[in-house]
Amino acid sequence: MKKSLLVLAVVAIIVFVASGKVVRRQLSIFQNSVPETETLATGTMEFVYDYSYCVDTTGALKENIASDNMLLQIGPDGMSKFSSYKNLTVDSILMRSTQEQIVDAAMEGKLSNGEFMTIYKNYPAGKLTHTEKICQDWFRYEEDMPQFDWELTDSVAEVLGYECQSARCTFRGREWTVFYTEDIPLTDGPWKLHGLPGLIMRASDAQGHYTFECIGIKSKADRPITIYKVPFNDVKRADYYDTKHRYEVNPYAYYEATTGGHITVTDEAGNVMLDSYDPIELLFEYIERDWKK
Repeated sequence: MKKSLLVLAVVAIIVFVASGKVVRRQLSIFQNSVPETETLATGTMEFVYDYSYCVDTTGALKENIASDNMLLQIGPDGMSKFSSYKNLTVDSILMRSTQEQIVDAAMEGKLSNGEFMTIYKNYPAGKLTHTEKICQDWFRYEEDMPQFDWELTDSVAEVLGYECQSARCTFRGREWTVFYTEDIPLTDGPWKLHGLPGLIMRASDAQGHYTFECIGIKSKADRPITIYKVPFNDVKRADYYDTKHRYEVNPYAYYEATTGGHITVTDEAGNVMLDSYDPIELLFEYIERDWKK
């Protein structure tokens, strides 16, 4: 299996509001191979979460919510992995398909990736590792396992038939309310959230801009917990967010600067859009608000 990712096609997508102003840009890069992986452990339980996030807090876009299904794999000694379920599916398609089949799947939209954000808890021990692909580059940062000052509340809810208690806290600029169940005695949860006497089944910030809800459980699992064997850029958390921000406010310029490639963006009439390389203002804030200095 090849270690490198090869570009099949680059698709530039621009979203407009009625005034004609560009408000959101996306860059879809299709790949035709999967990186080699290293097995860290064998998972024992799996939980699927619906992850929804607001891509426009201004109301300019009609469809302002994006979503992905995320997989929480529970491993030994408190280790876990939180990653895109869709990307697992795409990887599986790539590994069992011929080049011709891959091209056909890409044209049919079957190779559209999910979130590249992957969160490893207690890997290495006592640390949290975040990996993510930004354009064609892979980034990784480590931090101490975050500490949450949870306040237990009287609210209750039922998620997937489990009775859940509520807790809340403020973490890196957002107020979080979660529901956890002691019937599943795991001190884990979606994303970076953890530290309660039961699995966090539902979580949302005060504005409802970021939400996670458990929608599936596999109590006995044997899927390996893996990590890509790619040349990671090891950075600090603030540097990761700075790079992510530079890419998202100007993805076409970032692609050109980091790959040497070029993207020509045209309107529906085929006219070149000369302002497509101008930076734009993002219509949302990242899940962690404390990265800016």
